[in-house]
Amino acid sequence: MTTFRYKIAVIAFDGITPFHLSVPGMVFSDAGFELKICSGDPSPLRTTGGFDIAVPHSLQALSRADIVILPTWHDDCRPAPEALLQALKRAHKRGARIVGLCLGAFPLAEAGLLDGRRATTHWQFADALAKRHPTVCVDREVLYVDDDVLTSAGVAAGLDCCLHLLRQLCGAEAANHVARQLVVAPHRQGGQAQFIERPVPVSGSDDRFAQVLNWVNRHLADDHSIDALATRAVMSRRNFTRHFRDATGTSFKQWLLNQRVAHAQRLLETSDVSIEVVAQEAGFGSAMSLRQHFRTALRTSPSVYRRQFRASGG
Repeated sequence: MTTFRYKIAVIAFDGITPFHLSVPGMVFSDAGFELKICSGDPSPLRTTGGFDIAVPHSLQALSRADIVILPTWHDDCRPAPEALLQALKRAHKRGARIVGLCLGAFPLAEAGLLDGRRATTHWQFADALAKRHPTVCVDREVLYVDDDVLTSAGVAAGLDCCLHLLRQLCGAEAANHVARQLVVAPHRQGGQAQFIERPVPVSGSDDRFAQVLNWVNRHLADDHSIDALATRAVMSRRNFTRHFRDATGTSFKQWLLNQRVAHAQRLLETSDVSIEVVAQEAGFGSAMSLRQHFRTALRTSPSVYRRQFRASGG
């Protein structure tokens, strides 16, 4: 008999977009997850793809789920049925992790689960969310927000959000493995901008720029200055800084910090070296600095993170 570490309920509805519905399944397809598609609407459900889908489970599945994911909502952001709102409230109250991808933030806000919290949604609908639910602190710029309840921007950001959750549950290597299978970035921080002007290299300078980022990732223990990296990329400091923001949606300082935290996570998961060694190899210099940045980024300590990961069977 298969033993599942986590039970996930994914909520579908009549008129759902198939690709949105597929996002959680693409990330949480590992044998360690029991994934159930459920709905409060009569099955079969119509989809925007021109075909119907049979949904075997009702909203009762939320009562047994460790994680509840609403992968999107109707484009007109209509009010959610009372049965769905009550099911979400009950699941959250008993401790289930609640996730609203893209427009899925709207029913979560309507259920009161985002009151007083930071949240995001697709940038085109962020103003509507803020206007309709003034008690929600809507961040219009970021890819996803993890403020107990998780919310994300559009489809690609939904993948990032699910990979973020997978990383929390099973560790960086598990998330990296899934990302490689999906051919997507293994880890984009939630604070990265939703809209990036130039997401892929389009010229020789872009290719040099990508090579510089790859080089930095291989030398995270070293000190790095924008001037030195601009020289390596054969760019002026101003051009490098602008290029970096356009290509990544964040500053070099924040990007470097994100890479170092992610590398520290991998070292904690896959080795028994001391916290001091992890700090040195990840580029933090000292264990104290690593602990400070780790707590800011992940709300835990390196030691606790290592114990939790080992205890979870990662």
